[in-house]
Amino acid sequence: MPTDSTTLTRLVALYARLPDRVRTGYWTRVVPVLTVLAVATHIPSFLRPVWSPDEGYLATQARMLADGGVLYDTVVDRKPPLLPWLYEACFSVFGSLSLWPLRTLAIVAHLATALLLASIARSRWGNRAGGAAGALYLLLSIGLSPEDTQAATFEVFMLPAMVAAFRYAERRRWLAAGIAVAICSLTKQTGGAVLLPVLWMLFQDARRRGVRWRPALLKIGFGFAVPIALVAVILTKPKGFLFWVVTGSGDYASLGGGAWWQMLGRALGNSAILAAAGLGFLLPLGRRLWLRYRVGRELPTAGTSRGSTGDLWIFLFSSVVAVATGFHFFGHYYLQLMPPLVLLGVGAVSVSAISWRPVLAYSMVASFAFWVLAVAWPGEQLSQTTAVATAVAARSTPKDTVLVWGMHPELYYLSDRKPVTRYLTAGFLTNFSGGKGTADVGEQYSVPDAWQTFDQEINAKGLPEIVVDDSGNAPYQPTMVPVIENLLDSHYDVVGAFGDTMVYRLRK
Repeated sequence: MPTDSTTLTRLVALYARLPDRVRTGYWTRVVPVLTVLAVATHIPSFLRPVWSPDEGYLATQARMLADGGVLYDTVVDRKPPLLPWLYEACFSVFGSLSLWPLRTLAIVAHLATALLLASIARSRWGNRAGGAAGALYLLLSIGLSPEDTQAATFEVFMLPAMVAAFRYAERRRWLAAGIAVAICSLTKQTGGAVLLPVLWMLFQDARRRGVRWRPALLKIGFGFAVPIALVAVILTKPKGFLFWVVTGSGDYASLGGGAWWQMLGRALGNSAILAAAGLGFLLPLGRRLWLRYRVGRELPTAGTSRGSTGDLWIFLFSSVVAVATGFHFFGHYYLQLMPPLVLLGVGAVSVSAISWRPVLAYSMVASFAFWVLAVAWPGEQLSQTTAVATAVAARSTPKDTVLVWGMHPELYYLSDRKPVTRYLTAGFLTNFSGGKGTADVGEQYSVPDAWQTFDQEINAKGLPEIVVDDSGNAPYQPTMVPVIENLLDSHYDVVGAFGDTMVYRLRK
């Protein structure tokens, strides 16, 4: 076998034989730098077994699917299927004991998003702007709560397809743009909002060039419809897919709940955090908007390939609408704002006399602060969840089923125990959502026929060996839900208490 030095010599010789345009090309220089930056900014993601309930939900779903579960039938969620399938595929290859493969793929998704943004910025404002766009996105990508930015969840995997749709539309590749919109929507519904800037660019291009827009629109529609149709064919329950992903989420994605101030506070709070993280390029953007307001017209953009930024503003507007949809305003929703904000900021700096140095310096300092925050993020909730999961595992066998009455499905994953029901959180059975108030919460507000299905599952599988009451003081605590209260009183004894979480075991 060749020695390490021999292998290294061969690699160097191979590199030397590459054409000059490859060895010294733009992407040859940019890609390695952005790769290192993507890894560096998201190293903290590997420090915890789970970062958020969404990760726990996806991991539990994947195990259920691997055990023969049927998506949108015996395994349900209000999200499209691509990410649950990705989790299941990773588990089948690497096992389900750790989420490190998903965290690695999340870094790849961030890198792909950065490279696409670099491509867009480079085509508009030159090489330096391209590199800056990729770097600024990666620095900004951790500029929220670590639980929102370090987790391998829907928004992270949605962003590459979202930015790709914009890039394809920019290059008039309408079929590819439609396919990218479909992939984006099949990762998370709100990703479909990118269709708005795609259509805007289509009609603007047709108007400028004096060509018909209908053939291009048909290409977008065809590209969008084919992946959706393929997913419907793959799924054994396409009606369930339509219900859970589209028609059945009306109550969840509504303005009900009554906690107006709570929603407003979360919206403003996460907006302020994101603004602080991106202040380096948002200030030049604000300055340019102010100057434009004073002048009263579009400012000149000499030296650029595209004078107007109207498509970028439509991109940002569609993302704002997506973030606001459902009125939850969770921090991870704000990841969808990052690509258009970065492009607008890079454009503002590129066409002004502002130096890149203070912009990049501030972004690096802000990113480092969020990186340190992720490393030092308090772990009290995770410690309690881990303790509960350990207790559940100690008081049951792998063949036993468990019911977690709460909003922390990661307990199933961490305890390595099977759920007794397809409803992994109490939200499906009570219409409770952590992002809203206490109104419209109770048995009568559940998903249609959910309680009948719950009873059927209990009768078919038998009573769960362990019930974890993780409701605390929430409006769905057992005393407010007679079915759960009667179940606990009639069949279970308390065997552990961890803070406000109670662990019950089936009475023998």
